[in-house]
Amino acid sequence: MKLKNKEKIPKIIAVSKTFKMDHISPLVEYGHLDYGENKVQEAIEKWTDIKIKNYKINLHLIGKLQTNKVKFAVKIFDYIHSLDNEKLAKKISEEQEKQNKKPKIFIQINLGKEVQKSGIVEENLLDFYKFTKDLNLNVIGLMCIPPFEEDSSQYFSKMSELNKIINLKELSMGMSSDYLNALEYNSTYLRIGSNIFGQRS
Repeated sequence: MKLKNKEKIPKIIAVSKTFKMDHISPLVEYGHLDYGENKVQEAIEKWTDIKIKNYKINLHLIGKLQTNKVKFAVKIFDYIHSLDNEKLAKKISEEQEKQNKKPKIFIQINLGKEVQKSGIVEENLLDFYKFTKDLNLNVIGLMCIPPFEEDSSQYFSKMSELNKIINLKELSMGMSSDYLNALEYNSTYLRIGSNIFGQRS
């Protein structure tokens, strides 16, 4: 496979959601630094003490974020991959000022316009991105989860184009089943779970 983006080595987010810490610890001890969780409460219970001991660990929220969990999310997470509406953007902006901490944020795009998935539609991206800048959010890139039953390449290609239009450098796309396709289209953050930790029970 020949990568189009030769200068930037993608980061692998080890998706540790639902796995207990004794299953994750060997990777932590090995020195891997980026981990993904879906739920705020689970992340707090699993990672609070470990992040105190190892400040280099980056914790990524890859699941949907409810506004009533924002203050806890901003405290424990370094990255939020699922910004998808104005109400949530406002809440994150308020909380980062209170805590004096600015998480790095991805805007989630629902390219497939699937009703069961979160994310803004492509047509609203430019206006929404401007809205986040007015709120002083640290938006670094876009994120998507393509329709499961379709070829992900067409969606990754569109994401790469959208990222260039708004001049963002990071792309969060690609999971265990399609990360090679994502790399072809300049993904910089790969969310890999089962290929690292095995199948969830």
